Amino acid sequence: MQKRTKARKMLGTWRIDPELARQIMGHASSGQPRRFRKNQVIYEQGTTSTKFYFVISGLVQVSIVRVDGVEVVLEYMGPETICGEGAAFDRLPRFSRALAVEESETIEFDAARMEKVFVQHPEFASALLRVTSLKQRVLAVRLEHLASREPEGRIMDLFHRLQEMFAIDHAGGKLLITRLTHEQIGAMTGTSRVTVTRALRTLREANQIDIVDGLILVKTSPME
Repeated sequence: MQKRTKARKMLGTWRIDPELARQIMGHASSGQPRRFRKNQVIYEQGTTSTKFYFVISGLVQVSIVRVDGVEVVLEYMGPETICGEGAAFDRLPRFSRALAVEESETIEFDAARMEKVFVQHPEFASALLRVTSLKQRVLAVRLEHLASREPEGRIMDLFHRLQEMFAIDHAGGKLLITRLTHEQIGAMTGTSRVTVTRALRTLREANQIDIVDGLILVKTSPME
């Protein structure tokens, strides 16, 4: 899991439908280009702003700091994803923080200036609404499982979700082509690195996963 190569990088943990991405990117002229250097904060939890971001390249970590001070990663947003749109439109304090994990290129939109754009281009508004609804659904399911499942179950939930967006066919199952470290898996499943290592060992012994060239292989059951 820790093996690294120059050609391999994390693609993210979220990806929107290519058609939705095209619709949003088709209105890039309604925003402005913004670049963020590695480890630069894009927005902070608790702040208010009408800005939201479409990621063109790079990687953005979206996380939330709980009342006990523990940071939980919600998603890693790679190319053709969007973040910050919920708070941008409701104009309430942001519930999450966004950080550029690597140098990232984005389009910054201002929700305060979108009304006229939406009147002229309702398909743009519809695309944003669909993306926001999908993100809310995924978040609700994740929160439910974080509170009710064992670490192995939470980790497999993550792998199955990633399988839908970042997997290729491989002998015996689906190979996840986005690379996550043990720390990143732990941050997304509410577990420690040590617990992740132990859980992955258990899952391998149960023949639910395997490691192929440093990538996770989600095994296919005989019935599938």
